[in-house]
Amino acid sequence: MAKLWQKSYTLDTLMEEFSVANDYLVDQELVIADALASIAHARTLQKLSLLSQGELSLVEEGLREVILLRQDDAFPIHLEDEDCHTAIEAYLTETKGEVGKKIHTGRSRNDQVQTALRLWMREFATRLALRTLSLVDHLFAFADEHRALPMPGRTHMQIAMPSSVGLWAASFGEQLLDSACRLIDLLAILDQSPLGSAASYGSTLPLDRAFSASEMGFAKVQNNVLYANNSRGFFEAMLLDSCDYIALTLSKLAQDLLLFTLPELGYFSLPVELLTGSSIMPQKKNPDGLELARSRAAVIGGAATQVKTIIRSLPSGYNRDFQDTKGPLLGGARATWQLVGIFERMIEGLEVHEDRLLGACTAELYATDVVLSRVAAGEHFRDVYRDVGLNLGAVEAPDPVAAIGERTSVGTSGNLALDGQRHASNELAAQCKDRLVGYQAAYHGLCGLDEVVVVLY
Repeated sequence: MAKLWQKSYTLDTLMEEFSVANDYLVDQELVIADALASIAHARTLQKLSLLSQGELSLVEEGLREVILLRQDDAFPIHLEDEDCHTAIEAYLTETKGEVGKKIHTGRSRNDQVQTALRLWMREFATRLALRTLSLVDHLFAFADEHRALPMPGRTHMQIAMPSSVGLWAASFGEQLLDSACRLIDLLAILDQSPLGSAASYGSTLPLDRAFSASEMGFAKVQNNVLYANNSRGFFEAMLLDSCDYIALTLSKLAQDLLLFTLPELGYFSLPVELLTGSSIMPQKKNPDGLELARSRAAVIGGAATQVKTIIRSLPSGYNRDFQDTKGPLLGGARATWQLVGIFERMIEGLEVHEDRLLGACTAELYATDVVLSRVAAGEHFRDVYRDVGLNLGAVEAPDPVAAIGERTSVGTSGNLALDGQRHASNELAAQCKDRLVGYQAAYHGLCGLDEVVVVLY
């Protein structure tokens, strides 16, 4: 099939390679979303009598076949197709006849790709929030198990004050809980349909945009048709920013684990199945996953910046620059998905060495505790601070378990208050699961298949 825009000339081959780039490859991610959106569009056309009921049945049959083929990784997209949209229309025309030529009536590739991306982003954000909450639960369980195990707290990477393994692990759990909440909040923006905005200015056809939005399970229509197109890249950047906050947290966790698993400290050991070897040194077991976590966090942050840089100075309406936001979105999203998954396995298999942790709780760790106990007895803080600082050798280490238990303010090592955090995590996970059930119901209503997953990982 010719390109969707093909007229009386043939595109220069170098220009074809340059303009298409790897779009035909990354678009495999969007095939199912585009097929679902196309069914909704076809039903909208049928409401206007632009498709007969018989033609609509043929279109739906063909698009259902596309979904099944993609699920089996058997729907090819070639360079000459440019993208999944041409490939899908070509498949309809080749297998279902002339009706395939009608499916694009009233829409542009602009709102077509926008709608497919919106379906994909909506589901991805929900699934990533749920996956992140699973990691949160692992961290809270780890924190609870080791809530009474002392650990040196550090500032400036130096020994500072008494802490616990529970406090350390729960800190990451709560931070990721907030990041999951941010993702779920973003769904209020992502869950709106741009279909019917065409090439930024709508259509003379009285397309029922509310109907197509409802068919796809969107909460609402994205009202202003020009904004619908101007939001391309903008919404992607917001999603990648949310990914970036997760990655920032996991990069810090990776750095902590790299330090705390050093033989010289030995607080923890990583599961051996997550360690790699050296090509020359037979004794090596390398924490490559943690090192790559730091670099992948940079990749994810770079993807967010790349998208924002591309769209920063674009004029209103569709511009081809938008094409280059697709790769960073899909690449950054996949990297975040893998990052969260690898840390779930890290925490599941993390071995704790109590003897090394207790041995690291040296007397100097309790200098501030000594100061505060004397202040509580009536002495002046600054005088005691100076005296203890000048006589650190006189500080004696108490029972380290008792020392962390003395901290009873909410959120401290002696009072992690995990029940409330777990309840919040469970509530958010339930919201995500309800949303996924709603998406599935909409997809089933469109194609009749029992299980349709837009995000295939």
